[in-house]
Amino acid sequence: MNSNASIDALELMLTDLRTRNEPIRHKAAFRGCQPEFQTLVSRLIEQLETELIDAKQTVRLQKQA
Repeated sequence: MNSNASIDALELMLTDLRTRNEPIRHKAAFRGCQPEFQTLVSRLIEQLETELIDAKQTVRLQKQA
């Protein structure tokens, strides 16, 4: 797997999750699950941020070798 493509994909996903997607949030609010939805989004952001940090560290280590 191309690590730069992996980093790009993680960064794009994080940007997408941090952007307010009103149609999806409206559905969550309408169904009464907005707090649960936001909790899941926050957990996913944390997980993806960790993966992004790991991927960047791996690339740095490969460049040093």
